[in-house]
Amino acid sequence: MNLPVFRYHPDPIASGSIVASDAQCLCCGRPRGFIYTGPAYCEAELDEALCPWCIADGSAHEKFDASFVDEALIPDGIRPEIVEEIAFRTPGFSGWQQEKWLSCCGDAAAFLEPAGRTEIRANYPQLEGTLMMYIVHELEISGAAATRFLASLGRDQGPTAYVFACRHCDSKLAYIDYL
Repeated sequence: MNLPVFRYHPDPIASGSIVASDAQCLCCGRPRGFIYTGPAYCEAELDEALCPWCIADGSAHEKFDASFVDEALIPDGIRPEIVEEIAFRTPGFSGWQQEKWLSCCGDAAAFLEPAGRTEIRANYPQLEGTLMMYIVHELEISGAAATRFLASLGRDQGPTAYVFACRHCDSKLAYIDYL
């Protein structure tokens, strides 16, 4: 069965937000072969309890008043219908602290994956300089400590880079999160 298409999270299996599972979806009651593993912001306990189809069609949002990305962390200036699509009908992702969604060209960017140094070097070498600038200017780490910090990036252990792609100019964007 093909997964639904998520414009702002094009490969939620590669990102780890959706995994193969025989679990029954708490929303539709069906075991669909995949389950969402990312955050769900609502009163109900929805850890690994929703299928991607119930997220995509908005039924999980309607039934549980759930959002999957904190609307406040989507950049200002993004059209309200896009904010709603990302918050209510797009799988989110888990970070070490509070996730944030990046934007480019007046639109929200598409989330690609959490990445460590290995993934950055293999798939996004153009981001190394961007991430070094982030470390120096945003995290205020410089010199050899900044180089060591960049080298310590890990996909599954902090610090981690979160990689996005612009849907218009194909620029790659990233930020770093850690405990």
